[in-house]
Amino acid sequence: MDKAAAFEIYGPAAREVLAAFPIEPADLVFVNLSENLTFRVSDARDGAPYVLRLHRPGYHEDAALHSEPVWTAALAAAGIFVPQPVAARGGGYHVPVTVAQAGERRWAGLARWIEGEVLADLVDRETDPAVIAGHFERLGALLAALHNQAAAWTPPAGFHRHSLDAEGLMGEAPFWGPFWDHPVFDAEERALMLQTRDAIRAALIRLGRDPSTFSVIHADLHPGNVLVGEGDVAVIDFDDTAFGWHAYDLAVALVFYQDHAHYADFRDALVRGYRTVRPLDDAVVGLLPMFLLIRRMVQIGWLHQRPELGTPADLPARKDIILALARAFQAPC
Repeated sequence: MDKAAAFEIYGPAAREVLAAFPIEPADLVFVNLSENLTFRVSDARDGAPYVLRLHRPGYHEDAALHSEPVWTAALAAAGIFVPQPVAARGGGYHVPVTVAQAGERRWAGLARWIEGEVLADLVDRETDPAVIAGHFERLGALLAALHNQAAAWTPPAGFHRHSLDAEGLMGEAPFWGPFWDHPVFDAEERALMLQTRDAIRAALIRLGRDPSTFSVIHADLHPGNVLVGEGDVAVIDFDDTAFGWHAYDLAVALVFYQDHAHYADFRDALVRGYRTVRPLDDAVVGLLPMFLLIRRMVQIGWLHQRPELGTPADLPARKDIILALARAFQAPC
């Protein structure tokens, strides 16, 4: 679906639900369609920008959705730059809205817009590997700050998010769907996916869920979800927030660059930056290849669940990488 079509279908619902929030909306601009639809809206009174999200129906239970701003508020209190949610006039941070043209009921949430350049764009246009490594070192420190807060934090009563544990990632019914059933895999390849899934699940069970390495995580903190401003680095898009391994967060940060000629430098910089803020055992670093493979596999499951987003042109190449990694996989724990 292109932006014009998305705005035609969802724009009226977006304008309607904005009345539930304490702003006077002026312009409304469609930004992106992924898990959610996002719009940028300005307040006519002072020009302040906000981001409006229409959440994908059925992706989260209501309790999980309403728990997202609970963690972002705790992160903000710990000094981490995150979007500030805006409470609706009637209380709470989410308001239901019906999208007539799509026959959907979605939850809508509003937060203050954060200015800045997407870190992925900075990395993509940079030609000096040393500068890119510097960006990854900064990202590592940011991840460590999140993990410091999460590992020391006790979620309040009623806090609910899904678990990206052995079952949530590699179980019979993983959170992002049965990746092995994607039609990109033939019968032999599907069998390899199932065999690898079972081997990884067993390794994750052996790994355990020690609070020092397993807590609330962002679960989607790649450079596309980091904004770099003047002196500030902000984390956005907490839609995938879950209970999971810190090593998974590290793998997410790296996976898009795993085939880069200087990947090892970027990985080492991420680890180095992380260690400036939080301890990171070599044993956890040794888990990264497994978690990189996990991330690649669950991304296929996500695509399988989202046929409306179309088939990426690079899907055959991504499949070949996954198959090669699966054939070479040896459990690290």
